[in-house]
Amino acid sequence: MAMLDAREQRAALEYNLLSHLENDNPGSLLVMTMAVPGPIKTNKVLNDVFEDLLEEVIQVLKPERTLEEMKRVKNTGLEYYALTSLSPSELKPLMVEIEEKHPLGRLFDLDVVFLNEKNTVTGTSRTDLGLPVRRCFICDRPAKECGRSRRHSVEELQMEISKQILRYLNNN
Repeated sequence: MAMLDAREQRAALEYNLLSHLENDNPGSLLVMTMAVPGPIKTNKVLNDVFEDLLEEVIQVLKPERTLEEMKRVKNTGLEYYALTSLSPSELKPLMVEIEEKHPLGRLFDLDVVFLNEKNTVTGTSRTDLGLPVRRCFICDRPAKECGRSRRHSVEELQMEISKQILRYLNNN
């Protein structure tokens, strides 16, 4: 129930932030969260990993492109929002590059959203821009396919996430 409430609150916040854009501004909103299965969404290690990736995201966004930003610490996980002057088609490839190149990039959702012509929040997908679909970090199949079919158990996902985080922390 807490995750459902968090999603609803996030959607309201996204709309509120995007409504700050001028009508002629092609800007978009970055919403950064971690894709951590199971009941524990935040702890010292997850928070440290989130902060590491956030540093990289902020470097890519650059202050001159960021109009407004906010970070929320919730029991459902950390959240970062950056309202940018970049269009969705400019911002999404930058975020996909981080997801693909950072050692823990696949553990994060770097979603790019904007207000469509009906004034509703809409996401920009990789396929909208001709980019490859996101891959599962266990079997490398399309991530949505594995998620929908529940191909991997929560325990299997948590084990792989733990391994990836430990590998990352030992190399940094």
